[in-house]
Amino acid sequence: MRRHLRIFPLIAAVVTALATTASANPDLWKSEWPNTDFSRSSVRDWSEILSGGPPKDGIPAISSPKFRKVASENRINAREPVITVEIKGQTPRAYPIRYLLWHEIVNDVVGGVPVAVTFCPLCNSGMVFDRRVGGKVLEFGVSGKLRNSDMVMYDKQTESWWQQAIGTGIVGANKGKVLKQLPSWMESWGEFKTRNPDALVMDEPDWSRSYGQNPYVSYDSSARPFLFNGEMPPHGIPPLMRVVRVGKRAWPMNRLSEEGEVREAGLVISWASGQASALDTREIGKGKDVGTVRVRDAKGRDVPHDVMFAFAFHAFFPKGKWMLAK
Repeated sequence: MRRHLRIFPLIAAVVTALATTASANPDLWKSEWPNTDFSRSSVRDWSEILSGGPPKDGIPAISSPKFRKVASENRINAREPVITVEIKGQTPRAYPIRYLLWHEIVNDVVGGVPVAVTFCPLCNSGMVFDRRVGGKVLEFGVSGKLRNSDMVMYDKQTESWWQQAIGTGIVGANKGKVLKQLPSWMESWGEFKTRNPDALVMDEPDWSRSYGQNPYVSYDSSARPFLFNGEMPPHGIPPLMRVVRVGKRAWPMNRLSEEGEVREAGLVISWASGQASALDTREIGKGKDVGTVRVRDAKGRDVPHDVMFAFAFHAFFPKGKWMLAK
């Protein structure tokens, strides 16, 4: 269902209505998840957990991805977004959104650091986490479940459920555990390869998918999010406007695009044009310009952050601070 947002609005409404009555407790999911400890949960309202359509691993996460030299990659449009990971002393790596749209999680190891590169298309949340928890390395998959329209991940070691937007275990043995978010950012492929001509880019996975095509056409122009019944953002902010989240603060993208640079809360947040939205036109490289954001501290160091939709920020950080124009 998540792959055909414009075709099944009525079905989506029916699924939401059924979930509200049928999943007020976790019994609905226990047969599908016999190895998950549902007695350990921070989910107070089980009607928040919805099926996104695909079953467990129906959206296949990638483990041990292949890479190629930037100079040898000629399939990606210069405006297409990539998630950039730069760990000190290691060759920079780019993870194209054209692949993450179809796989949502990449389990990788960079310079001895096991990482999970994640992207939830329905809330535009793209973050990189350290996969080490309690001295153990976890491997993540896509559960097929959504909460506040955000991907629920699971770890294959304990089959605990994790909320991608906050990097926190919400159900199972790892309930309450928090993944360490690593500095990363989204930028255009052109920006990455110009700055890092000798770097690496994730190679196309060996799956039959329409890589380079957006299965969520016009989603970020929608009036309402998909499979979401929560409260809309305050201050008249459109629910699918992108915001830059650092901790519990959010800077609306329209402010950043107008000002170009904002210096607040000990941060320097910059915006530059040139990156296409992956959630606009069918061909990703032709999407509207949403710009590239970098978040640094006063010493110029990259700061972990997220560029997510406003509705998702409000859902997961209801008491968060909105950094509006002065």
